[in-house]
Amino acid sequence: MRETRRLFITGLVQGVWYRGGMVARADELGVTGWVRNRRDGSVEAVVSGSPEQLEAIVSWARRGPPGARVAHVAVEPADGSYSGFEQRPTI
Repeated sequence: MRETRRLFITGLVQGVWYRGGMVARADELGVTGWVRNRRDGSVEAVVSGSPEQLEAIVSWARRGPPGARVAHVAVEPADGSYSGFEQRPTI
């Protein structure tokens, strides 16, 4: 059963290949959805997958790529169905 979550990630998460790293990890895990920068310096993502896949991608989100310094990841229920995982433009 697929579930969907919205993530709000704060800290040093822009300019450190966070979005690209999340796309790569999501593809490895088979997670679908999207990720984008926000103008306030945070990153937002919607992820969809099995409970195990979501646990793995949220765990990655809490660490991020080597240059990131993640302060907090808020996880909320969300809706949506996605066929792949994409990087979206900044909002």
